[in-house]
Amino acid sequence: MKNHILYYSVGPLLYCPANRDSITTSIINENFGRQFSLALCLEDTINDNFVAEAEQKMLHSLQDIDNACQNREFYLPRIFIRVRNPEQITRLTIALKSHMDIITGFIIPKFSPANAHDYINKIIEANELAGRKIYMMPIYESEDIIDLRTRYQVLYSLKDALSQVEELVLNIRVGGNDLCHLFGFRRHPDESIHEIKPVSSVFTDIVTVYGTDYVISGPVWEYYAGGQWEEGLRSEIRDDRLCGFTGKTVIHPNQIAVVNSCFQVSQADYKDAQNILHWDNESSTLVAGSQNSERMNECKTHTNWARQILYLAEVYGIRAE
Repeated sequence: MKNHILYYSVGPLLYCPANRDSITTSIINENFGRQFSLALCLEDTINDNFVAEAEQKMLHSLQDIDNACQNREFYLPRIFIRVRNPEQITRLTIALKSHMDIITGFIIPKFSPANAHDYINKIIEANELAGRKIYMMPIYESEDIIDLRTRYQVLYSLKDALSQVEELVLNIRVGGNDLCHLFGFRRHPDESIHEIKPVSSVFTDIVTVYGTDYVISGPVWEYYAGGQWEEGLRSEIRDDRLCGFTGKTVIHPNQIAVVNSCFQVSQADYKDAQNILHWDNESSTLVAGSQNSERMNECKTHTNWARQILYLAEVYGIRAE
């Protein structure tokens, strides 16, 4: 879905192990700022032998955060839970009970034809149990989308499956590191994942299949300190935007401000977008020069772009120039 600002509002999605003891204090004290979303991960970041313990720690943290909301004001990010299996969705929704109000949705790892219907059914059930909209964000990162002989069939079959809950799919996400892992790749801070052709070809196909209907978020950037990490992140986000991605998965608070800065809208884009969406219906022409006389604006051609620009401006702001 791309017809509402909500789908553009996830922004930088900060991943955190669900058993992190400090998460409650960090959120209440706004240690991560006021413009990000939070993913509490029960999957890859948790040892298989400690999943039950991680669930309990996470439940206590969420209860504490929700209780704190009743006593003081602080920025409460959109919170998502990355699960391991469909059954966790129901179990956690029931366990959280009234505290479910602070959960925006669930992140679905390794979304594939083998698990799609189970996950979708559990999301529908979670909506019924919670009595409100609980969103999902499937991650495309499994081996199913590597094989060129079946990739298109897999991508379109998954899109067909999602159609029954389309309004509940907040973002489509891509697992950049998981896809790189399948090939044995790892980029350095001066390299963009879009330069890795086998992986970027998967991204291209995902954007081609889903990009007209869904917001697709950019892959994780794993560098957060040392030389060139920020320059590399900014460079990759430029590639992300050019290739159809909005927002980004982050793994360290240092990355949040960079992502927010990179998705701010330029003054020129904002003014052109406004002009395109408020075109004079009485005008005899549907094409005109931009306000700064540097490029062409065409009403019929640039409307989708303009709408996205205004959504991004509302979420990320307009860059001072």
